[in-house]
Amino acid sequence: MNQNKIVVIGSCNTDMVIKSERLPLPGETIIGGVFMMNPGGKGANQAVAAARMGGNVTFITKTGNDHFGEQSIELYRKEKINTEYILSDPVHPSGIALITVDAKGENCIVVASGANATLSLADIDKAKDEIESAEIVLMQLEIPMETVEYAAQIAHRKGVKVILNPAPAQPLSDQLLKSVHIIIPNKTEAEMLSGVKVTDWLSAVTAASAISERGVDVVVLTLGAMGALVKEGDRFFKIDAIPVTAVDTTAAGDTFCGTFCVGLSQGLSVVDAVRLACSASAISVTKMGAQASIPYRKEVQFPTTTSTQV
Repeated sequence: MNQNKIVVIGSCNTDMVIKSERLPLPGETIIGGVFMMNPGGKGANQAVAAARMGGNVTFITKTGNDHFGEQSIELYRKEKINTEYILSDPVHPSGIALITVDAKGENCIVVASGANATLSLADIDKAKDEIESAEIVLMQLEIPMETVEYAAQIAHRKGVKVILNPAPAQPLSDQLLKSVHIIIPNKTEAEMLSGVKVTDWLSAVTAASAISERGVDVVVLTLGAMGALVKEGDRFFKIDAIPVTAVDTTAAGDTFCGTFCVGLSQGLSVVDAVRLACSASAISVTKMGAQASIPYRKEVQFPTTTSTQV
């Protein structure tokens, strides 16, 4: 096992973003937006975040045989990400996400998965040695669920830490959760997984407990402007967010996940890795775009805020 290697398995998209004063209502057209085209996808964002934080990152994904795919791979190489296991689909196009962002930084996103939806068990087999030699495998849910479950089982059997960001929100099998060491849901995802409405710290504790009971050792519940809640064993910790003025929340959660994994790989405790991740994600929401907003390690100060045991 390589004590510093992080393998990210997930999606690669190109984001087409329009920033407008507000999000349109159904059937409404809003004139006067600003357009940007950025590399994105939850898997790619998390891989880039981990690389910029100084992580040793391998990215496993699938692109189309098109300009968007070629452009994405070139960008990953510039970030010093190992691209050996990025596969090309000769039939399906690269993934595309259409994103609208309002003046407060809130967004709505529609994704055309393309080649991401064809990342198969056979593709994972091609990278099996890489997965088994990692310290951490980080995944999300913009690729087929059976692929996520298969990769989690491979890693778990070899004692590799499996970290799952269950986004976008969808039901998860107990079998998958038993292969996951750390899960990082946001409020919406936690509510789906636990059946508990999260409105404050107390309900967050209840939701984290319910998720943990399904077989996950550590739950890191991200709560936006409130911060994050950590359940580790029988202990709960509240980590306050760093107050900033949000411009665009796209990739804030991905920045958090990638940074968190690097913190763990560099010897930080779960709580301190969360504190570092909160600092990085706070920077990301002050900038537009997905990967364009992800900070480099030199930009991120270890926060002076302390964690509180709940």
